[in-house]
Amino acid sequence: MGLNERQNQILNWVQQEDALLVEDMVARFNVSSQTIRKDINQLAERHLVRRTHGGIAPVSSTENLPFDHRQFLNSDAKEVIAAQVAQIIPDGASVFLGIGTTVEYVAKALVSHNNLQVFTNNLTVASILGDYPDVRVRVLAGKLRHRHHDLVGEETLSGLRQYYFDYGVLGCGGMDEDQGILDFDPEEAAVSRVLVEQSRHSLLVADQHKWGRKAMARVQPFSAIDWLFSDVLTESQTHLLTSHGVQIQLCS
Repeated sequence: MGLNERQNQILNWVQQEDALLVEDMVARFNVSSQTIRKDINQLAERHLVRRTHGGIAPVSSTENLPFDHRQFLNSDAKEVIAAQVAQIIPDGASVFLGIGTTVEYVAKALVSHNNLQVFTNNLTVASILGDYPDVRVRVLAGKLRHRHHDLVGEETLSGLRQYYFDYGVLGCGGMDEDQGILDFDPEEAAVSRVLVEQSRHSLLVADQHKWGRKAMARVQPFSAIDWLFSDVLTESQTHLLTSHGVQIQLCS
């Protein structure tokens, strides 16, 4: 059974904080403490949060949420973002689709394109596109991360460096106003870093909840990417990104 909307909001919120107290959640959602404690129980049983005295905390800054849950978290925003990205990418382009569930939504949005050459280390992306003969797919070699359905490591990086793509589409674990683009695992971050370097146009896809998430591995500064596709930005975030030369596409 999936999470309800309040539980999804709690999960997004806690990833942007060091800890959340039960009373904070009661005040925000205007429900009883008993209701919040039931939410906490369900989130903790799925290993999506860590219990603390009086509340919850993120599970880790070195490990992302389980793949099966990330697929459906903020899915409406991801679908709209993906549709906008698909409008930017023309038929006949070479595209690298990187790690992350938002990137998988982009793959779904590209299935009607013609004569695309798609390279990826994301096994779910390869599976999505495998039924569409007008999209040629090449999967890079690498070390399988079972929990995340992708390939990383030196073989993946070496394979990436053999090409220069028209478009590179990357997701991220988090965004920080000072540190830029972040991910949870250094090997994951390394793939995205090289992806940006090997693409004529780099497109970051990230919904509003990626800001402030406690991911520890640096990918690139914002100045390294060409486009950000997102659903909502604050005025200060917009100013920060434009000052680094990033083109913004808000998707709603």
